[in-house]
Amino acid sequence: MVPLPPGKSVVGCRWVYKIKTNSNGSIERYKARLVAKGCSQKYGMDYEETFVPVAKITTIHTLIVVASICQ
Repeated sequence: MVPLPPGKSVVGCRWVYKIKTNSNGSIERYKARLVAKGCSQKYGMDYEETFVPVAKITTIHTLIVVASICQ
């Protein structure tokens, strides 16, 4: 992960779940998405820019290689 720039704060997130149904009322699928909680931002302070913690692509590649070797 990349360190947070000085003077910046982290915007929280939460999971939103939804059940999609067919026209007859039976469950078609379950859906989930991760959303940012923008209500925690303060205008003029941390409103213009947001930073998201993301993994570097080399880290992802390394995890995939290790997982394929361990199988």
